[in-house]
Amino acid sequence: MRFSLQREVFLKPLAQVVNVVERRQTLPVLANLLVQVQDGQLSLTGTDLEVEMVSRIQVDEAQDGETTIPARKLFEIVRALPDGSKVTVSQSGDKIAVQAGRSRFSLSSLPANDFPSIDEVEATERVKVPEAALKELIERTAFAMAQQDVRYYLNGLLFDLREASLRCVATDGHRLALCEATLEHNGAKRQLIVPRKGVQELQRLLEGGERELELEMGRSHLRVKRDDVTFTSKLIDGRFPDYEAVIPIGADREVRIEREALRAALQRAAILSNEKYRGVRLEVSPGLLKISAHNPEQEEAQEEVEADTRVDDLAIGFNVNYLLDALTALRDEHVVLALRDANSSALVREAANERCRHVVMPLRL
Repeated sequence: MRFSLQREVFLKPLAQVVNVVERRQTLPVLANLLVQVQDGQLSLTGTDLEVEMVSRIQVDEAQDGETTIPARKLFEIVRALPDGSKVTVSQSGDKIAVQAGRSRFSLSSLPANDFPSIDEVEATERVKVPEAALKELIERTAFAMAQQDVRYYLNGLLFDLREASLRCVATDGHRLALCEATLEHNGAKRQLIVPRKGVQELQRLLEGGERELELEMGRSHLRVKRDDVTFTSKLIDGRFPDYEAVIPIGADREVRIEREALRAALQRAAILSNEKYRGVRLEVSPGLLKISAHNPEQEEAQEEVEADTRVDDLAIGFNVNYLLDALTALRDEHVVLALRDANSSALVREAANERCRHVVMPLRL
């Protein structure tokens, strides 16, 4: 096996794939990338047995073959080479030679046959989605995933395929984020939960733009195909809670407010909030939203923000980080806080549409 290509061209697919490789391995071969050259195309594969990434690129002066090369060492070498270098990788026995200008490196390899591959996905559903739409869905919801929750099905992102739309939903039990995109899809409804690591790698991979991605949904895997990359993740085997039941109904006390002004005021108030509970108190009166925070050191912060509201005499507490996360995920200039009473969840959405909705549980202060 042998191939040559420019350093910058090699670095991009290497960076995509190397993130999947875990630093601590149960099998030595999992610290390596599977490197295959066939008909002038180089493919690089990294996996941790949960997530697999395959990146493809055209190469010059190629000689067919396959092997596995230590992932991080190869990536660090290529990254450290001077800009504009031409990199040549060749195999001799169980050694891999990497050459660029006057630099030469010799790496050990393991047989390609030892490299595990994720089973072929038997797709029950196939949908096409613009890359920008999928990127937006994940960016606006993934932050609300749980971390190491015993309810393992919360440690991931729900992909809810409906008749003409795809929803992404995440919740950690204290807040919920939902975002929706319309699709040309007339197939069956389907729900699947992608684990946290799979979501993070997919988020890193997506670049936006109008390129179409193909999503293949199998019984236990999700596969995302782009012309240069194939990403596969195992699914979490569990039942996601009925998230629609969590979205407040009858929250008729609406506060319409400028998103950036509210975000800045919350950030300032958060400085003096209790470090453990991160609580802030919102008091709504006609035309005004008051924000206050205090901590065990008897320090206090107070902010006032103009708001379009006729609500009178409503006070409610929230974890300020949850509110800030929701506001950061929204894009519109104005947002709406839909409230009911001091013991009910708040619905945070953009004023112009309800495509993305965030639910935040109240906090007793």
